Amino acid sequence: MGLFSKKGPSGFSSTSTAEEVTQGIDATGASSGIGTETTRVLVLRGAYVVMAVRNKDAGINVKEAILKEIPDAKIDVTGLDLSSMASVRKFAEEYNSKGLPLNILINNAGVMVDKFKLSQDNIELDFATNHLGHFLLTNLLLENMKHTSRKSSIEGRIVNVSSLGHRYTYREGIRFEIINDKSRYKSYKNYVAYAESKLANILHANELTRRLKKGFSANSLHPGTIRTNIMRNDISVKCLLKVLRLIFISKTIQQGAATTCFLALNPQVKGVSGEYYVDCNIAKPSSQANDADLAKRLWDFSFSLTNLK
Repeated sequence: MGLFSKKGPSGFSSTSTAEEVTQGIDATGASSGIGTETTRVLVLRGAYVVMAVRNKDAGINVKEAILKEIPDAKIDVTGLDLSSMASVRKFAEEYNSKGLPLNILINNAGVMVDKFKLSQDNIELDFATNHLGHFLLTNLLLENMKHTSRKSSIEGRIVNVSSLGHRYTYREGIRFEIINDKSRYKSYKNYVAYAESKLANILHANELTRRLKKGFSANSLHPGTIRTNIMRNDISVKCLLKVLRLIFISKTIQQGAATTCFLALNPQVKGVSGEYYVDCNIAKPSSQANDADLAKRLWDFSFSLTNLK
């Protein structure tokens, strides 16, 4: 059950599930692990969900499984490779052209590569997928969200799935000057690069909060320690996770999706923005995550890399 399952101010704790934190909520307006459970619970609460996934076949399998449980679920599956800016632009253009409303954007996808790799856009792969793809996607869908919010009078919500691991990044937080240049690393540690991208998730949400007007919220979260496909290639991470699971901080997939669903749907979050959540309650991230200058620098750096106008 865990030593840290005491309920916080929200009334929920580390053992709360995604269904519990959305109980009684009527929502209107991904292919594995937490993404799958998040999708299932959102459609269970009446939301129309577009699953944007890299493996479309896996996404279709998830959709079919959910439809067996929830026959009237409103759910679509479309392809999206967040490590590719061309794929992100194509998805956003197609989504916006359909005139589909958008109240909630959940930036959930994540990778932890086993060694230094560059995306097809020559961006370090963890940073490209876990942050830059989400950054570009959010900006390209933002006008749609603003329009939907004005028309529906419902707050738009942006949810960035970060990690407790954001605390274990480089000393300077984000290595802007060398992030995409392997030759300038003395040593490349995959879990530190992952932490760097997860710090970027929090900084992104915080800077969005400073830039967006009323009617929007942008928050980040740590879902908990859950065994998912993200660590399938890393033996050291597998061993560490096994130890943690034997102690007290492991979560089920249902519990791991709870904070994401809480931020997406729960009325307690209305009007709250720029916060970092753990176990459905506001928590304190690292000092780097609260660095406004670092957040602005990341925004400008990401804006330049994505060639946004």
